[in-house]
Amino acid sequence: MSRSANIERNTNETQIKLQLNIDGEGKSKIETGVPFMTHMLDLFTKHGHFDLTVDARGDIEVDDHHTTEDIGICLGQALVAALGDKKGIKRYGNSFVPMDEALAQVVVDLSNRPHLEFRAAFPSQKVGTFDTELVHEFLWKLALEARMNLHVIVHYGQNTHHMIEAVFKALARALDEATTIDPRVKGVPSTKGML
Repeated sequence: MSRSANIERNTNETQIKLQLNIDGEGKSKIETGVPFMTHMLDLFTKHGHFDLTVDARGDIEVDDHHTTEDIGICLGQALVAALGDKKGIKRYGNSFVPMDEALAQVVVDLSNRPHLEFRAAFPSQKVGTFDTELVHEFLWKLALEARMNLHVIVHYGQNTHHMIEAVFKALARALDEATTIDPRVKGVPSTKGML
């Protein structure tokens, strides 16, 4: 059974089409109008071994906020739809990723209980034209819509680009682990009998 989903979101601020295949090959086709977000989603796809297509049009003449936020919403919704009943998954994922002087850790629980714990202080307010506060916005909307427990910790770093890139790579690797089918898991990995 294919663990994939197509999501479309149309508002007065953004129009987004997103396709996600959890069991992919790291292939991406991404156009967001926000170059730094395009770069982050591209490496997220590669390091998570997902296939991801994103066609996003937004009011970037205002700023990158609505586009970035709504991509997080769509990606979260796609994760939920692609995972289905979550039977057989590992559920938890943890990854440390170094990026030169920076070290990021991401821990996820596909628990159906949305929560974001974000421990990162970026030295710069912008990377290129991208507002670094939007990293939190993207991750919060992703956690909310994917209904997952998401902990993001940047242990240290000096270069903001490196720090954020380490976060996205760690997120990809943690989600890859959490969504992996484990043949030892019978049914849903919870004593409640559901997630």
